[in-house]
Amino acid sequence: MHTEPLGRRGFMRTALTGAAGALAVEGADEHSPAALPPGQLFSDPEFAFTTQIGLGASYYGTSNPGKLFSIATRIKDGDFESAYQAYHDAGLEARRWAEAAASKGHRISARDAWLWAASYFSLSMRFLDGTQDSSRLSPTFQEYENCWEQAAALFHPAVERVAIPYENTTLTGWFFRADDSRRRRPLVILNNGADGSDLSMYVLGAAGGIARGYNCLTFNGPGQNDSLWLKKLYFRPDWEKVITPVVDFAIAHPEVDPKRIALIGISQGGYWAPRALAFEHRIAAGVADPGVTNVAEVWIRNLPKPLVDLLHDGKREQFDAMMSMGVKFNPRSRMVLSSRMRPFGMSSYYDVYAALADYSLKNVAAQIRCPMLITNPESEQFFAGQPRQLRELLTCPKKLVDFTRAQGADLHCEVNAPGYRDYQIYNWLDETLTLS
Repeated sequence: MHTEPLGRRGFMRTALTGAAGALAVEGADEHSPAALPPGQLFSDPEFAFTTQIGLGASYYGTSNPGKLFSIATRIKDGDFESAYQAYHDAGLEARRWAEAAASKGHRISARDAWLWAASYFSLSMRFLDGTQDSSRLSPTFQEYENCWEQAAALFHPAVERVAIPYENTTLTGWFFRADDSRRRRPLVILNNGADGSDLSMYVLGAAGGIARGYNCLTFNGPGQNDSLWLKKLYFRPDWEKVITPVVDFAIAHPEVDPKRIALIGISQGGYWAPRALAFEHRIAAGVADPGVTNVAEVWIRNLPKPLVDLLHDGKREQFDAMMSMGVKFNPRSRMVLSSRMRPFGMSSYYDVYAALADYSLKNVAAQIRCPMLITNPESEQFFAGQPRQLRELLTCPKKLVDFTRAQGADLHCEVNAPGYRDYQIYNWLDETLTLS
């Protein structure tokens, strides 16, 4: 086995960062702060993107821009422990504010502070695999979840936690009502991605939906949130087996118009939603944000050719040995792969990469019948080019919307511009579902 190149810097260049997928980076210390693009606080891509997620979410009140800038001053670029501590400390502070407000009956202030705390705890989790103590992941998730539950109970109407029957267990869901009339309305089902929180589904869909008269339903599918951390359910490519039980639940709900159900897939949900729509035809409209045709491509595109050959030849033992050696010399890739592999429930590098071969829409996209909206951010970090590929594969009514840098909406899931994102998506849904 030829292993000499494994010690060279940059051998494992695939950094599977962000909400889902992969991003080729060399190493944070190779970026000069003097070369930072305007408006970017960190040279490290993960640190910069996390800040942008938080800043964008402030549009819907789940964070404060000033606090995020303050948090940034405590972070050493590329130092994961400092980033975790800065966000986590902000979560603890906001939680104290929430508890103080709640104890005095300040309902709105308590709700807002619970949202801030949940947001900061969630953002802190993005850094833990890069620290020396990733065992804090589960406790930090529980801190996040408790704050989100407290906030949800203080919405008006309250966001209702629901249990969706799934195989031999249930999936946790959250039902957002447009108002307290309890009348039947069109429903938007929000399908999360690889590492988004329940709170992120409020920012990326539910807040905009309820403001426009939709009820919204989020759910934690296999590999997502408490389905991963508490129930040990893991990703699967045949997502129709997940969405069909969700639709069954929705159709039985007295506040859902069964003829006007839409499904929005966010981040890696841009694969899962179209995959499900190819088989589940009770849904009237679908959105892929962004459009994803092949999840494996973003994992494989930066693998050295010897590893690609071993993968294609089915040489599991050799592939795992070379990967293990490679990440030994590249802590960033080791950290990223640990994070990205966890929701698959597999410890073998080969097993995960081989499983990804099934995450493709090539042979099923033509089966989608309902109208589809596909988003295409100009600077999409992970699935660049795939939104247009999905449009070409579809035979149903379809529309592709470009999000641009000039609009401030050019990044993955348009995290910097949730308001404009909702403007585009919900205008299309209004027209497609003929919302009255």
